[in-house]
Amino acid sequence: MTKDEIKIISLTLFTNYGYEGTTLSEIAKRVGIQKPSIYNHFKNKDDIFLCLFEEILEEHIYQIKKLVEEINTLSSEEKLKYILLDTCNYYKNHEEKATFLKRAMIFPPEHLKHILNEKFLRSEKSFSSILRTIFIEGIEKKEIREGKIENLIMSYFCLIDGVFMEFSYYGKEKMEPRIQNIWENFWFGLNR
Repeated sequence: MTKDEIKIISLTLFTNYGYEGTTLSEIAKRVGIQKPSIYNHFKNKDDIFLCLFEEILEEHIYQIKKLVEEINTLSSEEKLKYILLDTCNYYKNHEEKATFLKRAMIFPPEHLKHILNEKFLRSEKSFSSILRTIFIEGIEKKEIREGKIENLIMSYFCLIDGVFMEFSYYGKEKMEPRIQNIWENFWFGLNR
């Protein structure tokens, strides 16, 4: 149980104060343990930070895979839209995790930058595989215009990244109506 408590408290601290502003002493204090007890579960602060980063990425990919299984009979448009909406709901319902990811990707601790990038690219590769299948199927069924699959995937990632950033600027309430408009314009470009 303590390992999970350490992760929960660390997530809040890293999200609110960043990597540099979070200390093992503060984590231990908030968990209600002595600092040396953290080492029973994690090697150091880097280990906690990387563990959280990887778990959040894996959780999101797992959620997308599960969703795709549930919607496998839908059109490619519906699948892509559901994935976008599900990702938006993830950002809304897991605001702390989304903020942690954003902060880790935009302002990574310099000494962890390459490791975070590798973990992110591994996660993106899994996501790309899911999208590749949907885009190929959509092109074969003439639901999506012909084009380089990698370019379509890249555009979809830009759409998601844009929505991810928009949540920061506009908040949950203002994003709801914007997402439908964003989707309609994106889809218009895919099936022209």
